[in-house]
Amino acid sequence: MIDLATNRNDSQPWDDFDSRWYLAHNYENLRLDDREIIERVANFFAASGEQRCGIDVGSGTNLYPALAMLPSCRQITLVERSRSNVAWLMREIRQFAPSWDPFWGALVNADADRYKPVEPREALAARTEVLCGSIFELPRCEWEIGTMFFVAESITAEADEFERATQCFVRSLKPGAPFAAAFMRHSVGYQVNRLHFPAVAVDEGQVGECLDPVAYDVTVTMIPSGANPLRDGYDGMILATGYANGK
Repeated sequence: MIDLATNRNDSQPWDDFDSRWYLAHNYENLRLDDREIIERVANFFAASGEQRCGIDVGSGTNLYPALAMLPSCRQITLVERSRSNVAWLMREIRQFAPSWDPFWGALVNADADRYKPVEPREALAARTEVLCGSIFELPRCEWEIGTMFFVAESITAEADEFERATQCFVRSLKPGAPFAAAFMRHSVGYQVNRLHFPAVAVDEGQVGECLDPVAYDVTVTMIPSGANPLRDGYDGMILATGYANGK
């Protein structure tokens, strides 16, 4: 395991992040809002080609961004700051749990031609590596496709750090690389078992402004939370897709 997490600049207890608790409360079942995001991302990546090197930043206990990139990638790097989540990811990518099957099924339903020929457990185990690292330490122009889901707005309470984190993610991609990034809309923070973590309350306009210097052909979409919100303290999700400009 390569450790990129040097010079950590916050006091949040990331290594005490309760992976099992978070998984059970967020990804035990496929929600309608996650399904909509999955379908949109699958459709966006349909034109991305194959044999790319991909990155998912801040994977946590969420496998569906990596699953969405599988048909496009010969290699996927999962970069995660929390060591407890790194340990979970290293176990899960070897043989992911049946609870992820509906998420894969949503990808197949969205684009059967690309996803159905892939054996997801075999492909994820063979193509994926897990690195312990910080979003702020990513090398520039390294990867050819990327995802970042619910990360930049969920690691800090400072708007400038949210902006810097988002731009560090996009700048880790080569010019022209497609990306998908998702954000909790108007988040006020979140609970993980007994620990509280901060958040920045962002909206579609802020996400678009943040991406404007580093990306082009950006589409920003608000995904409603529906009648059964995931938790208190947010009012939907935001999905942004586009292409890195290399700046």
